[in-house]
Amino acid sequence: MKRAITFLFIVVFLPFGAQSQELLTVKEAVEIALENNYSIRLSKNDLLVAKENSTYGNAGMLPSVTANLNQNNSVQNSHQVQNNGEQRSLDNAKNNSLNYGVSIGWTVFDGMGMFARYERLQELEKQGGLQLKRMVLTTIGDVITLYYTIVEQQNLLSALDSNIAISRERLRTAENRFSIGKAARLEVLNVQVNLNEDISGRLRQAETVRNLKTELNSLLARNLDIDFYVEDDVHIDDGLIYADLLDRASRFNPDLQLIALNKRLAELDLKNVRASRYPTVRVSGGYNFSRSESSLGFVAHSNARGLTYGVTASLNIFDGFNQRRNERIAKIQIDNASLQIEQQRLLVETAIKTAYETYLTNMELSKLEERNEDIARQNLEITLAKYTIGSISSVEFRDAQENFINAISRNNSARLQAKLSEVQLKELIGQIDF
Repeated sequence: MKRAITFLFIVVFLPFGAQSQELLTVKEAVEIALENNYSIRLSKNDLLVAKENSTYGNAGMLPSVTANLNQNNSVQNSHQVQNNGEQRSLDNAKNNSLNYGVSIGWTVFDGMGMFARYERLQELEKQGGLQLKRMVLTTIGDVITLYYTIVEQQNLLSALDSNIAISRERLRTAENRFSIGKAARLEVLNVQVNLNEDISGRLRQAETVRNLKTELNSLLARNLDIDFYVEDDVHIDDGLIYADLLDRASRFNPDLQLIALNKRLAELDLKNVRASRYPTVRVSGGYNFSRSESSLGFVAHSNARGLTYGVTASLNIFDGFNQRRNERIAKIQIDNASLQIEQQRLLVETAIKTAYETYLTNMELSKLEERNEDIARQNLEITLAKYTIGSISSVEFRDAQENFINAISRNNSARLQAKLSEVQLKELIGQIDF
C-alpha cells in the first residue's frame, strides 16, 4: 500500500512529463507573429503606400515643370505661285524646325480644393494606421487563442500520460492478485482493455496537439515542422470591470476610430466638391528657343528665344445641375457616416456586454472545476489505496480514474474559456496585453 501511495503522488501531484523541445512563451509567439505574419506585413505595406501618397504634390499644391524638345525635318518637291503671279519651284526642298525649352504650370487657386485633397490624403494615412492596428489586434488575439488552446490540450495529454501510468499500475496489481488467487482472469483482461483504451485516447490526443502546433507555426509564418512545448499555466486577468471596458473601447476600439475617420473623409469630399463652385486660376511660364530653316519661302532662316508667361482662369457656370447633385450626395454620405458611428458603437457595446457576462460565468466555472479537480485527486488517491488492498473492485477504481481525467479535462476547458473571454474583451477595447 505504501508503494501504491508513493506511485500516486508521483503521477498525479508532480508535473506531467518531461519536455525535450524548446519552450515557446505566449509573448515570444506574439513577437514572432508581429514580425512574420503575412497579413500584418501586407497591412504595413498598405500603410507605407498611404504615407507615400500623402504629399503636397499628390494633392495638386505644387507646380509642374516640363522640359520639351521638338525637331521636324522634311524634304519635298515644292511649287509656289505668289500673289504677283511669280512662280517658284524647287525639287528636294528642305524644311527644318527645332524647338526646345522649359515650361512651368501652377494652379494657384481652385476653390481650396487642393487643401481638402491634401487633408484627405493625411486622413487616409491615418486610416492605414488604424487598419494595421486592427490587423495586429486580430492576429495577436488569434495567436493567444491558439496558444492557450495548445496549453489546454497539452495539459490534457499530460493527464492522459498519467492515466496510462495509473492503468499500468492497475494491471500490475491485477496480475499480482491473479497470481496469488485473489482475482479472476476476467479482471486482468478488463484492466488490459482499459489500458488499451487509454493508450488509444492518448494517440488521438497527441495528434490533436501536433495539428494545433502546426496551425500556430502557420500563423507565425515559420517552418511548420518546428516543435516546441508551451507553458502549462494559464494566467487569467480577473480584474476586468465593465464600466472601464466601455470607456476604453470608446477611446481605443479601432472599428470605432475607423468609422469616425470615414465621417471625416466624407466631410472632406463635400469640401472638395464645393470647390468646383469657385474659379480655377492657373499661371504658366517658360523659356523657349526655336529655329527654322526653309529652302523655299520668304524666310530662309529664323531664330527666336525668350520668356513666355500667362494666366488662365476658368469658372464652371452651368454643368447640367451636376454640381448641386454631387453636393447633395456628399451630404448624404456624411449623414450615413454619422449613422454608422452610432451603429458601430451599439455593436461594440453589445459585444462587450455579452462577452463580459460570458467572462464572469467562465471565471466562476473555472473556480468550480478547479475545486472539482482537487476532489477528484483525493478520491483517486483513496480509491487506489483501497484497490491495492482489495477492498474495492476494478470497476469502482476505473470509475474514480475516469472521474479524475474528466475533472482535469473540464478544469482545463474552463480555464481556457475564461482566458478566451478575457482576450475577446481586450480585443474589443483595442488593448491586448500578454
